[in-house]
Amino acid sequence: MASPPRSHPNSTRSAAPRAWQRMLSGRRLNLLDPSPLDIEIEDIAHGLARVARWNGQTLGPHIYSVAQHSLLVEEIALAISPQAGLKTRMAVLLHDAAEYVIGDMISPFKAMIGEGYRETETRILEAVMRRFGLPAPMSKLATDLAKKADRAAAYHEATRLAGFSPAEAREIFGEPFRLGKTALALLEPVPIETAKTLFLDRFTALDLELSNSQPQTP
Repeated sequence: MASPPRSHPNSTRSAAPRAWQRMLSGRRLNLLDPSPLDIEIEDIAHGLARVARWNGQTLGPHIYSVAQHSLLVEEIALAISPQAGLKTRMAVLLHDAAEYVIGDMISPFKAMIGEGYRETETRILEAVMRRFGLPAPMSKLATDLAKKADRAAAYHEATRLAGFSPAEAREIFGEPFRLGKTALALLEPVPIETAKTLFLDRFTALDLELSNSQPQTP
């Protein structure tokens, strides 16, 4: 009786699933073991500007992107804690940076998926933090501030863009935080390229402040 044919060594049937994503910069980010060396801010901005918050269920001709949400959260964080340091503010701006790779899933779906999603998200976020010289994992101060500002942002996004009633939003996100003019402007969805530029500009401004605040080596 003839032996069954042997699988070709390059057979897709036996090969491990691809666990990396190619970025437009040419970088390949391994989701199982992300390296900070494979992370570029241009890739992050490009991706976040194209990822829709609320699964795209928002008003207006443009998506409300994670890039805009990140700017809003950082602006609210600054209003909540004006004394926050530059590294804390940068960490808050980048708190959802992992979503440039894995997308933005609504909280109920994250709960259904479980720990696999959160572990991947944590690995990528920590690599992002290391890439830009920030504590990894995020410091407790930055984490707590990001969570508080994120909930405040979510309330206003929910009621202004996603069709939630104020009572429904209060039940889920708590009492609303009063927003200033700059934050209110960030609740107006903008074109993708505008969101990308705004995010890059804010990152660059914070990064420059961080660089200038560091002691210079003689």
